[in-house]
Amino acid sequence: MDTQNKDMATLFEQLGLDSDPASIDNFIASHRPLADDLKVTEAPFWSESQKAFLRESLMADADWEPIVDELNVRLHENIS
Repeated sequence: MDTQNKDMATLFEQLGLDSDPASIDNFIASHRPLADDLKVTEAPFWSESQKAFLRESLMADADWEPIVDELNVRLHENIS
């Protein structure tokens, strides 16, 4: 995978999820809002390998960090 083009779609691909814009929006809408005290890396809907990828992305890969952070923000939004 091209490491220069990291965005929400490529993050979803790395997580093994559908990565088209509608699928991303639907995934986020169906899993939001996360509790304020729940880290995105510990959400119960991730598999263990997805959790590990997200944790590693936040700790070791500066290129992925802003995208995982964006996902975190979107999953914590409480939209009525």
